[in-house]
Parts: sequence; structure tokens; C-alpha cells
Amino acid sequence: MSSAALAVAVTTFLASAVEAIEMVAIVAGVGVTRGWRASIAGAAGGLVVLAVLVAVFGLALTAIPIGILRLVVGALLLIVGLNWLRKGIRRLAAQGLSGSRLGDSAETEEDEVPRDGRDWTGFVLAFKGVLLEGLEVAFIVVTFGSTSNQLGVAVIAAIAALVLVAAFGLAIQPLVRRIPRSALQLAVGLLLTTFGTFWAVEGVGVDWPGSDAAILGLLGLYVVVAAGYLTVERAGWHPRTVPGATSG
Repeated sequence: MSSAALAVAVTTFLASAVEAIEMVAIVAGVGVTRGWRASIAGAAGGLVVLAVLVAVFGLALTAIPIGILRLVVGALLLIVGLNWLRKGIRRLAAQGLSGSRLGDSAETEEDEVPRDGRDWTGFVLAFKGVLLEGLEVAFIVVTFGSTSNQLGVAVIAAIAALVLVAAFGLAIQPLVRRIPRSALQLAVGLLLTTFGTFWAVEGVGVDWPGSDAAILGLLGLYVVVAAGYLTVERAGWHPRTVPGATSG
């Protein structure tokens, strides 16, 4: 392999791996909190639509207005993420105060997945996450591959990154299942809120300092905020000071 091809392979692999991590985080998060059927169905649907777009547009993919998609998907993830974050904080606080397990709380039923129907919330979250991140990977491949005349190398590197990250996510899935559902909901809420904020701001044309590295900064900020609210909840202040805090 020539030095140019190696450079394209490494660059494409690393850039695609970053997008793949975000993709797997969303799909896995939806899977462990909402159910794997909806998550896998949404991910598969996103991959099918992505494959059609790649087949139809090919190298012209860069003409797709990705900013609008980022804004729409980011806004959706932000809304759902903040809601899950709120519920996760309340449940962890109640669990800590009462000493009861999450499954003993009546509040756990407020967002249960419908048993007699499809979980469209989980499906849409996984679908849009995979479609957006998949498009990002496609743009990376087209940009690095076509400009260096190494499109085949870029495609192989991107596929390798997706497969490795997905395999890692699958490998740690049994460990994730052992985490209490309240903690999982809080963690997934943090991830969805972080990605939602990042993509929505990018969608309106604002560039984050440090590019994708800003995601870690956002996540750290939301962790601090969530920890503060959790402390307030456990102290018993929040339900008395915030109107409607006791509603579902």
C-alpha cells in the first residue's frame, strides 16, 4: 500500500470510528432502555435508507443539506434526552431516599414500552441516529476517497471502523444489562442530550470549538448539572420548589 493510500485509510478509519461510536451509543442506549426490537428495527431502517441514498446519489452525496438533518435530529434527541434525564434523576433520587428498588416504584410505568404495539419512539431515535451518522460516514468516505483518488481504500476503512465499533458495542452489551434501569436511563439521557445539543447547534451553522471533541465538554457539563439536580432532589427541595415536579 502506498503512503497516500495508507494516509487515506488511517484518516478515514479514525474519522468514521468517531461517527460509529455516536451511532452505536444511540442504538445501544435505546436498546437497553426501550427494547432491542425497536432499536434494531430502527437501525436497520436507517441503514436501508442510507444504502438507497448512497446508491442513488453516489459521489453527489455531499450535495444533500446535512445541516437541516442535523437540526431536526438534534432537536428530537434533545427533547427526548432531557425528558429521560429528568426521569433518571428523579428515580435515582427516590431510590436513594426510600431504599427501594426501581422496579417497586409506580413511576416506572409512566414510560413503559407499549406491549401491544410498536415502540415508535425507540424506532425513530435509532433510525435517525443511524441515518445521520451513516450520512456523516458517507461524506467522510467521499471527501477523503475522491479527493485523493483512493475511494476504494476509504470505503474499506470506513466499513472496518463500523464493524469494529459495532462488535465492541455488542461485546459489552451483557455488562450494560446489569446496570440498574434508573442509572441507565440517566446515562442514556445524558448521551441523547449531549448529541442533541451538539447536532442542533451544528444544524444552525455554528461550528463547535474543537469539532467533535466538544462532545466530551458538553457531556461533562451535563454530568455536572445532573449531579447538582440529583443532590437537590435527594435533599427534598426540588419537589417543593419547582411547579409540576411531581407530575409524570
